[in-house]
Amino acid sequence: MGASSAFLRDLLEQMPLILTGLLNTLQLAALVSISGLLLGIVVFYLTLNKSPVVRYITNAYISFFIGMPLIVLLFLMYYGLPQWDIRLSPFTVAFIGFTFNVAAYNAAYLTTAYNGLDKTQLEAASAQGFNRLQIFQWITLPQVLRLSIPALTNQVISNLKDSSVAFLIQYTEFFARVQELAASNFQFFKAYLLAALVYLALVSIIVLLARMIERRYFIPA
Repeated sequence: MGASSAFLRDLLEQMPLILTGLLNTLQLAALVSISGLLLGIVVFYLTLNKSPVVRYITNAYISFFIGMPLIVLLFLMYYGLPQWDIRLSPFTVAFIGFTFNVAAYNAAYLTTAYNGLDKTQLEAASAQGFNRLQIFQWITLPQVLRLSIPALTNQVISNLKDSSVAFLIQYTEFFARVQELAASNFQFFKAYLLAALVYLALVSIIVLLARMIERRYFIPA
């Protein structure tokens, strides 16, 4: 039996596991994209706080998690916390670690968009009696979200690609299953090429969706 036939046979045999791993990847990427955006909005809101202490702590959070390599954070939580009798499942570690990391980046994107806003409209809203939360909810947030669409969609793509590192903390996502496929027949090039094509297809879908969203909602800076 040729190498290609053996690879195809192993691929078909392991296809259920590979599809389950792909589903786990999509689940993780989707969940952290949502949770990272929601937490990022909260962090961004705190950067606008009048208290210098709150702003300092919030900016320190952003700097820390942007500066911290994601893999180091995941290893710290998965392999380090058990020394303190804190044991979390691989998915829980991946979800929490990714969320904190993604939220920091999203908050930075939103802050950049906010800095480009015309502040006179915010002053006008305040003069009309809107409180800080109302101004944020109805004026600031909708605009910064629309201005940040390109950056936020790029972050979703990064979330999908970065999810591949979760196999290092024993989360059985797509790339982990491809690793098992490659190890079963030593056809590493074919297995990794398959993984690359699948990731490329998924990223292409996200890009197409992002362009549709941009055409509908994007406001040129």
